[in-house]
Amino acid sequence: MGLEIGQETFTESDFSIFRGRLTDSVRALKETLNIPGFGESEISLGAELEMFLMDAEGRPAALNDRIRKDVSDHRISLEVDQFNLEANLTPVGLRGRPFSAMRSETDALLATVGAAARSHGALPVLIGTLPTLTASDLRRGALTPRGRFHQIERALSRARSTPYLLVLGGEEPLTLLADSIAVQGAACSWQVHLVVTPEEFTRTYNAAQLATAPVLAAAGNSPLLLGRRLWQETRIPLYEQGFGDGAGPPGAGRRPRASGAGACPRASFGRRRLDGGVVRLFADAVSEHDVLVPVLSPREPVVLAASGAAPVLDELRLHQGTVWTWNRPVYDPGGHVRIEFRALPSGPTSLDMAANSASSWG
Repeated sequence: MGLEIGQETFTESDFSIFRGRLTDSVRALKETLNIPGFGESEISLGAELEMFLMDAEGRPAALNDRIRKDVSDHRISLEVDQFNLEANLTPVGLRGRPFSAMRSETDALLATVGAAARSHGALPVLIGTLPTLTASDLRRGALTPRGRFHQIERALSRARSTPYLLVLGGEEPLTLLADSIAVQGAACSWQVHLVVTPEEFTRTYNAAQLATAPVLAAAGNSPLLLGRRLWQETRIPLYEQGFGDGAGPPGAGRRPRASGAGACPRASFGRRRLDGGVVRLFADAVSEHDVLVPVLSPREPVVLAASGAAPVLDELRLHQGTVWTWNRPVYDPGGHVRIEFRALPSGPTSLDMAANSASSWG
């Protein structure tokens, strides 16, 4: 969902055409994986680092747009709340010392962001959940004023009643009424991408699923939320409930949610061992989750697939970006597929994140 969305309203026809293109795109993706040379690019690692902005009193600082503009670096982008930023690291080859390279670039970006933040009386903080957040910090007014965040907000509000209840366990259980996806601003992650050949995707994806639990257990750093001591990684259930599917009535472009044993929450670890390759994951996302933002591309997926070049598959990529599985498949029209390992928390240091990445993929 890094795409900026300028369109504000959608018709039933937009939703219908978009759903049809998703079906076509899954078929086109299957054909694309058989194109000679597809997926033979160098195996590489990349990462996205989400961070908090904090003022001198330890409170969240709603300064992300001002700091991003001051930094003026294409690798720095806005995140869901005005006290969040994201740094996008340059992909590095898996050979050599990739984790050291990721750590060095992280330190350099943090130094740049830190210098810009200090000029506004703030600083970047790397942690899964900022302990000083209050419920009032996570209301609708905290959302970054950009189209994609507000479009997801509107779409999810059609699928569930507002406010909705989040129930979090631990030593001091917490219930929270949320009126907005702004509650997701409480969750910052370190998301690692690994390019995988189509032939190796199933094996690597299943290995990532198996590795998630022990790596996350070692990396957890988010036990505090709204003054309560909860689970060591409260960020995980907070995110899953905040981006979960609701049970609202169909209409306004919405069809009934898939049901039965095969249905899977929109934000989750999935439900089974993968046995059908990367296409299976995209097909599941299409069949199990309805469209949130039906932005139609001028490029039709099937026509492009027939040309022999890798199609862009705009609709499929956009839709997959609104299904928040912790290990998520990514199709890149540049000629590869990759796995986005999204479960790790941000911070507390670049060294910790590099070590967590090595544990996940090394």
